[in-house]
Amino acid sequence: MKVTFSCPQCFRWLSLADPLPTEWRCDCGQTGILHLPESSESVLRACVVCGNQQLYRQKNFPQWLGLSLLTIACGAFFVLQLLYQPAWAWTILLGSAALDLGLYLIVGDVIVCYRCQARHTGVPSRNTYAPFELAIAEKYRQERLRREAGRSSS
Repeated sequence: MKVTFSCPQCFRWLSLADPLPTEWRCDCGQTGILHLPESSESVLRACVVCGNQQLYRQKNFPQWLGLSLLTIACGAFFVLQLLYQPAWAWTILLGSAALDLGLYLIVGDVIVCYRCQARHTGVPSRNTYAPFELAIAEKYRQERLRREAGRSSS
């Protein structure tokens, strides 16, 4: 398993891989303890970084890249339609859909913690984790905002 997370003090991204240590240390001096799963468990029950049990599954693919490919394909489709090249326009549009499907099938999943946004890769049993839920994410976003407001007022 590989874990990527943000340091709570300096917000620098840290990456830890197997074998995971019991403690982590950032360059800024911040340290923390990892909540390692039992060695016999095949399913990750809680976040390794913060211990939160609410996790979700998503594709391990950069969203900006997918949206960029879609934007370019749609733009090319419209330009080629304006130039009266419908065969090429549809070829590009359907080709980008096929490329998207291929990437979806090839790219693996990542398990993300709602609270600290730690990303756990290389975790087996992908069907045991629910997809992203906006209501749960909003709960943790509000928690983060209250914590930051408390820090700034004191």
